[in-house]
Amino acid sequence: MTLPKVILVDIIPPDTTPEESLARLNELEHLMWTYGGFVIIRKIQKRQLPNYQTYIGKGKLEEILEEAVEKKADYIVINNILKPQQIYNLEKQVEQKGIKVWDRIDLILKIFDKHATTKEAKLQIELAGLRHLGPRIFKMGLDLMRQGGGIGTRGKGETNIEVMKRHIAKREQGIKQYLKKIEKNHEGQRRKRRDYGFKTAAIVGYTNAGKSSLLTALTKKNVKIKDELFATLDSHIGKVFLPEKQECALLSDTIGFIRDLPPELIDAFHSTLAETIDADLILNVIDADDLELDWKIKVVEEVLKKLKCDQKPILHIFNKIDRIAEHRRKALASEYKNLHPLFVSAREKMNLEELKQKIGEGLT
Repeated sequence: MTLPKVILVDIIPPDTTPEESLARLNELEHLMWTYGGFVIIRKIQKRQLPNYQTYIGKGKLEEILEEAVEKKADYIVINNILKPQQIYNLEKQVEQKGIKVWDRIDLILKIFDKHATTKEAKLQIELAGLRHLGPRIFKMGLDLMRQGGGIGTRGKGETNIEVMKRHIAKREQGIKQYLKKIEKNHEGQRRKRRDYGFKTAAIVGYTNAGKSSLLTALTKKNVKIKDELFATLDSHIGKVFLPEKQECALLSDTIGFIRDLPPELIDAFHSTLAETIDADLILNVIDADDLELDWKIKVVEEVLKKLKCDQKPILHIFNKIDRIAEHRRKALASEYKNLHPLFVSAREKMNLEELKQKIGEGLT
């Protein structure tokens, strides 16, 4: 099967460092690889403010469109969140050439849809998609207005826009009600666990840091493990035995975090993230082999703050130490000594007993 050809575009402020520029595009390419696309061109434009009409500046846009046609690109993916009118204006310029335009949320939602297995996850994705798609009826509305007699006229086109709005609002409401029932069921389960005296720790971290691998290593719970972004969308809970305390605690693993995680995705996955919000202890899993771990640690801290979990006790676990040299581990220990790092390998089961001891202490 031939992979679709993709052009990646990032619009960044002029003061963005070269390192950050590279990190942003690397992450976007990794997202595209996870979805199943082949990146043929990467473009960056430095602008203080995005173009009001098309987000990308006029000259850069012409250059991108020319190359897209020449290279027979299938997609142009922009590493930003665009307004409905901007997407509409871009799509109008390429629709005759068979090229699709996505923004960052479009791509993330496509990956979510690819990995969703449960009804809850699928509905959460649909809800996020509706919230992102809803305003885009601007595009459909313009086309319908033209059919109804021209832009600015009242009649068939405007009526259809209102019909679409009501349809989207009704579907959103139905999904939210269903998810509320699921969340109520989850709340009941958490209440039961508290009544039985179980303490809980939530595994969080940047996507693909090894959270599911750690959950499996500590609890023997069978969780899908893939070297892909957002491989896990649902909560998974397992028991871990704490030898020092001679008792069990519960560990939960959930969706990975990512830079600029859109608010609508956080809202849509509230029922899944509730395990993290309700936990007694946070285990922040960090990929020790990742050369970009510094800003990823900051991203996780920002998301925890949005979830109001930043005041909970947190263990910072540097995973995948089997992939790094001893001098690298020592350098990380020194650089992040304020985080009191724990170094483990979930895959090779290195230092897990020490980690269990620290979990026990953190839950005391």
